[in-house]
Amino acid sequence: MWTQEARELHKPRCARYPSDLTDAEWALIEPMIPPPRKGGRKRETDMREAMNAIRYVLRTGCQWRELPKDFPPRSTVYNYFWEWSRYGVLDRIHHALLVKCREAEGRETSPTAAIIDTQSVKATEKGGDTRIRSAMMQARR
Repeated sequence: MWTQEARELHKPRCARYPSDLTDAEWALIEPMIPPPRKGGRKRETDMREAMNAIRYVLRTGCQWRELPKDFPPRSTVYNYFWEWSRYGVLDRIHHALLVKCREAEGRETSPTAAIIDTQSVKATEKGGDTRIRSAMMQARR
């Protein structure tokens, strides 16, 4: 017989694509989405669907033209992507999710260590005070 636990375990997946937002992820992201602008037409696009479409493109690497038809129009999704990238919305979302992941792992919210590789050190080799260089050039003459 089917128990309630078995039904929950084997119920069909409600997300269409693996890149779709879960309810918990959307609860974190939704407050960061800018409200609609004042004036003009009302926003008709579902912001969760727009974010799902952006995640689909970023996850699969497909072209904007190849966006499946069950998402909002590609031009609308691209415009939201461009606007959110330009105004730092996607960066704020990324930072908030990063902080949540670090807290879930029991780590501090911001890293406290830095790594310097040899390439970074080599880039500063030729620097120095200009007075020292000009004095050395005069001494060579």
